[in-house]
Amino acid sequence: MSTEFHRIRRLPPYVFASVNDAKARARSAGEDIIDLGMGNPDGATPAHIVAKLVEAVQDPRTHRYSSSRGIPGLRKALAAYYARRFDVKLDPETEVIATLGSKEGLANLAAAITSPGDTILVPNPSYPIHQFGFIIAGASVRSIPATPDESMLRALDLAVRHSVPKPTALIVNFPSNPTAYVASLDFYRDVVAFCRKHEIWILSDLAYAEIYFGNDVPPSMLQVPGARDITVEFTSLSKTYSMPGWRMGFAAGNARLVSALSRIKSYLDYGAFTPIQVAATAALNGPQDCVTEMRALYKERRDLLVSGLNAAGWAVPSPDASMFAWAPIPPAYAHLGSVEFSKLLLARAKVAVAPGIGFGEQGDGHVRIALVENTQRLRQAVRSIKGFLASGTNVGAVAEVTA
Repeated sequence: MSTEFHRIRRLPPYVFASVNDAKARARSAGEDIIDLGMGNPDGATPAHIVAKLVEAVQDPRTHRYSSSRGIPGLRKALAAYYARRFDVKLDPETEVIATLGSKEGLANLAAAITSPGDTILVPNPSYPIHQFGFIIAGASVRSIPATPDESMLRALDLAVRHSVPKPTALIVNFPSNPTAYVASLDFYRDVVAFCRKHEIWILSDLAYAEIYFGNDVPPSMLQVPGARDITVEFTSLSKTYSMPGWRMGFAAGNARLVSALSRIKSYLDYGAFTPIQVAATAALNGPQDCVTEMRALYKERRDLLVSGLNAAGWAVPSPDASMFAWAPIPPAYAHLGSVEFSKLLLARAKVAVAPGIGFGEQGDGHVRIALVENTQRLRQAVRSIKGFLASGTNVGAVAEVTA
């Protein structure tokens, strides 16, 4: 009898585990670790959203099973968000579905539309569920460049001409986790035209649409005429309203894809707890000052971290969006790779980051730094990293940390 089940054999060891284990050991030893590894918002959910949750949970009628597709008011609220934000009109009955966070929605839609051996196109690097949701479902993944430019478009063309079987779906994620790349509406037009021509479904992850720092507001792919013929888009309240633990997300767009996800979910869950859905409705329909304040907070943190690291000698590009900095490993440490460099940074600077290889092999020259600590802690992190970099490479230290 095999020691591992088939789908488990297709999943590599969890790349972040060794860094997480080292972080846990350091904390258990009483060390003060500044954790910039996980994209876990540290702010409180806005008070009016929490108040609506409390109000709803006091009604015993909300304690029963909920709706897997999402309560009608929540689906209408998401459709209203698309109308005012993107000027996209959605039918809340057929083109919107609530999910238990965007991650669950992506994985369940992958299960709904995938046949064993299908070829799926996924940027590399990208958020792990983009790849592994389809791998778990039995597909084969073909990597394409993660940049929203001609290199991705050329890769799409090569994939169609040389993949057997022909690709059935494409994942895109802009603003991107982990790279923070932002796509233009013109780029989306090119992608939609190509995928419509070749009958390829598009799954667009738009979870970071509201975390941007310049005048260029991230668009929705559904703004492209004809996109809804082939596209479904995933959004989440986790980052926009600092609600990660509430697990509230959505899929919107192509009615056939939304219907497929709805059918799968009808067998798997009864939807989020109704008071959470009521509070999520209040988040989307209520005052949006909290979103503006959240955006300003992440911009302040970005500016502090990036300017501080650059002054310390670590050349880190300033992201235009998302809550992450995608940082090239300093040249003196590049030979270590992202896992060993992350472990060394943890041991010597007491700062935890996410190794880039966890997002795909093309990410191994980078680490992802999350803007999830307050400015005081970020200043502390910059000082610690500056001291670490000033001390120079230490082969003995590297051996000790990686042993």
